Amino acid sequence: MGREFLDIFENWADSYDDTVVGHDLEYKEVFRGYEEILSEVADRSFGHVLEFGVGTGNLTKELLNRGLEVTGIEPSRPMREIAEKKLPKEVKLHDGDFLEFSVDKKIDTIVSTYAFHHLTDDEKEKAVKLYGNLLRQGGKIVFADTMYESKQAHLNAIEKAEREGFYNLAKDLQTEYYSTIPFLKEIFEKYGFTVTFSRCNDFVWILEATKQ
Repeated sequence: MGREFLDIFENWADSYDDTVVGHDLEYKEVFRGYEEILSEVADRSFGHVLEFGVGTGNLTKELLNRGLEVTGIEPSRPMREIAEKKLPKEVKLHDGDFLEFSVDKKIDTIVSTYAFHHLTDDEKEKAVKLYGNLLRQGGKIVFADTMYESKQAHLNAIEKAEREGFYNLAKDLQTEYYSTIPFLKEIFEKYGFTVTFSRCNDFVWILEATKQ
């Protein structure tokens, strides 16, 4: 359920905000347009929002700035502690993950950025099925994440990272569970969603799925 990568985020918490603004050359393209990506995810959201992978609270702030109610889920305690310092005290942040979480009221939108790839493809399907049961008709899922148009495109990205000497990035692309867009489209449609994909940079796409 993505918790096998938790140590990475425990260690990354203090420097995460520096990474997303481009201070780490190796990941600069991954986070190119970061603020615009968060803004776009927030703009596509409505009502009571369930956010997975709150991290340091950057998307949460965008959602709150639009007057939305947010329930946040974040498995990393150091990340939660940083987010809690940024956010109003009334915002609820809970320990949990994409498949194990609690929420006490109806959800209108489910959001996440840079996190869904921590689930295997089987876990992603379980999550989408769960969200399909959780959301009412017209409810939305808006995820911004690294994904690929094909398996070959994924392999090409690994090779490019290695050619450029970005070995940590290449390792990440081989270790974590990056899915293809055709696979994601199939599972979302299987569980009653219409889904679209919008490209943001060489790595990140925004997936927007609406419950039918």
